[in-house]
Amino acid sequence: MEENRKNIAIVSLGGSMLAPDLPDPVFVKAFVSLITERVKKGRRFIIVTGGGKTCRNYQEALKKVRNITDEENDWMGIYTTHFNGQFLRLAFGDLAHQEVITEYGTKPSFDEAILIGGGEVPGHSTDYDAVLLANMFGAKHIVNVSNTTYVYTADPRKDKDAKALPRLTWEEYLSYIPAEWTPGLSTPFDPTAAKLAHENGLSVAIVNGQNLGEVAKALDEEDFEGSFISS
Repeated sequence: MEENRKNIAIVSLGGSMLAPDLPDPVFVKAFVSLITERVKKGRRFIIVTGGGKTCRNYQEALKKVRNITDEENDWMGIYTTHFNGQFLRLAFGDLAHQEVITEYGTKPSFDEAILIGGGEVPGHSTDYDAVLLANMFGAKHIVNVSNTTYVYTADPRKDKDAKALPRLTWEEYLSYIPAEWTPGLSTPFDPTAAKLAHENGLSVAIVNGQNLGEVAKALDEEDFEGSFISS
């Protein structure tokens, strides 16, 4: 089937939403329902899953077993994104392509309404893979769903003066986060992905998955509560 680019939405779904500690069937069921409603209207989705707490649990456990390299630690995280991807794929049933894609050298082809992706190689999070897919399919917008509502000027857990930023440029965003990726790094959108999105003129909506009404607005390109990053 020839992909309808106009109808394909790219979603980077944080693993923290799928499994904040244990797998969250309440969120997953509601998220599946939200996406399915839009599939019935003819829309298609590519959803890339992160590792979240599952990733960090395994990374921390592995560090206690032996002294591992950053690359090995990254691989551990990548495999947890594959596991989370399979969880989501199976939750969608026949609506989703029957394989979780994990390689991004060529544009994937799929006939189903939904394609699920996981991590590929060390050096970045699955946010980067979402940017690659956006470029492949001609999308100019990514919806990033995580447990974060806004981009802040500083970590609000550590700085009471941190300010929420509803709209900001990529230059501003990059000034607020670490310059380089490290395994397990937790930022609204990883620095490697942010740089590539900036270079390609993409915009990203940062929206909290705990409020699926706002996720729906972001997917429909309506005003939403969260942060909007663009060039």
